[in-house]
Amino acid sequence: MIIGIDLGTTHSLLAIWQDGEAKLIPNALGSLLTPSVVSIDKDGAILVGQAAKERLISHPEQTASIFKRFMSSQKVYRLGTQRFSAEELSALVLKSLKADAEAYLGEPVTEAVITVPAYFNDHQRQATKHAAQMAGLNVRRLLNEPTAAAMAYGLHEMDKDSEFLVLDLGGGTFDVTLLELFSGVMEVRASAGDNSLGGEDFTELLVQGFIGRCQPSQPSHEFWQPYISLLHGEAETCKRTLTHSKQATMTMAVDGVVYTWQVTEAAFETLCEPLFQRFRDPIERAVRDAKLRIKTLDEVVLVGGATRMPVFRQLMTRLLGRFPSVQLNPDETIAIGAAIQAGLVAEDAALDEVILTDVSPYSMGVDTTIEIRENQYQHGVFAPIIERNTVIPTSKVHTFFPMNDQQTKVQFNIYQGEARLTRDNIKLGELSVSLPASYRGKATELPIDVRFSYDINGLLEVDIDMTDSEQRYNLVIQNGAKQLSYDEIKISKDRLSNLKVHPRDQAQNRSLLARAERLYAQRLGYEREQLARLIGWYESILDAQDPQQIRQANADLGQSLEQFEREDWF
Repeated sequence: MIIGIDLGTTHSLLAIWQDGEAKLIPNALGSLLTPSVVSIDKDGAILVGQAAKERLISHPEQTASIFKRFMSSQKVYRLGTQRFSAEELSALVLKSLKADAEAYLGEPVTEAVITVPAYFNDHQRQATKHAAQMAGLNVRRLLNEPTAAAMAYGLHEMDKDSEFLVLDLGGGTFDVTLLELFSGVMEVRASAGDNSLGGEDFTELLVQGFIGRCQPSQPSHEFWQPYISLLHGEAETCKRTLTHSKQATMTMAVDGVVYTWQVTEAAFETLCEPLFQRFRDPIERAVRDAKLRIKTLDEVVLVGGATRMPVFRQLMTRLLGRFPSVQLNPDETIAIGAAIQAGLVAEDAALDEVILTDVSPYSMGVDTTIEIRENQYQHGVFAPIIERNTVIPTSKVHTFFPMNDQQTKVQFNIYQGEARLTRDNIKLGELSVSLPASYRGKATELPIDVRFSYDINGLLEVDIDMTDSEQRYNLVIQNGAKQLSYDEIKISKDRLSNLKVHPRDQAQNRSLLARAERLYAQRLGYEREQLARLIGWYESILDAQDPQQIRQANADLGQSLEQFEREDWF
């Protein structure tokens, strides 16, 4: 059984190809969306999902989110006394999703298709695989998110040829993919994107906008720092309100002073102006690479929860000169595409006619030295061998020559990226070759063929062949990143397994308690006193461990919390 996973920056989803269709799998709370958030409870237990998300406001120092942006980085998250990498936090989310899938399907799940941003570099892709291995999942395929969305969209359009642009704006990333659908083949023509641009950036603009407009009488840079988590929650609510209303309000009470900012749709659009050029650049790059024109496309498809924002849809309409299609649920589309790919990997008969091609999102090549004028050289210049958006699998060869006659060795440093200088690209590996003795003193006459072969699983093979010599060199780079050994992965997997994780059947209890604590952190005075009593009463019911009492308490507490939320600012 192979499941499809949309491992998102803010939310993750599960799906499976079953009985000839893609089916979304609910989590323990019955929701299709699982927040990509991890927290440590007061007793040292790990919380994942909605319960953890509720603690972002009440216990920010013990909670982590948006860690997908830092996959493969050296960033360390400290939650209480525990330290985690972004890969380990992602593994905890994947482990929770795996448990949900097993509960739904009634059988063990060990294999998955996992989606990643199209513009994830090879290091980030490998980090995603490592996270899956730590969670006990074998990754059968990493699938680009816009490609997954296009598969979900294209499955409904298989009866006609078409060209379409997919714009995928999630919580933390923005991807652009141009695709062509013809005769049962879905071909990716070009991909581009920004791995640090998403819905969270709109939220951060509201936080900074509030801080800029609501200063205390004696302003200081540190004044709002203790309230950043609360402000982020207010900004997120404000952003969501603006998806269906012309204005919203952000309010914060500090030391008896209430700060309020009325945000109109027009003001929000002005606030977001700095992000607009960042959206435009990858769209233009993808269209140029694909050699297509926007006006000739059949559809422009929006996916990703952040595309619900009217400010984003209006921007795309102005930028592209046409209204985008929003016929599919933007939250669910990528997971559905992942399930379709899982069905393809499993060779489901219902999908025999679907063929998918993909492209390399980055250029790959070697560093070289060029002569910029007589006897003046520039080192570290990038020479692409496989250009970005080349259909994969592919194999390309380029011929190089040693720099001077006295050389006995040539080192080829292998890079990925689009910058002119290799120092601004990502190094994938290196391969040193010895020149044959027969060319001593005339090394510059020796042609060296460097062949790059890149397959759909992210495996880059480098072959170096010297003319008139029997010497051959070969290097295989699996997804370009440091390969963790079996022992290293096992150590991380065992460490995560030994963490105390609340049982799946307690998810509702933990989520309700975290929700009550969030509301307590947001309220003042009499309301806070009421919530404190409710929390104390509920914890005493949980301690008694009477299932019937807990069920009734869940219903009663849920109604009480809904009452508090109905009396919120909106």
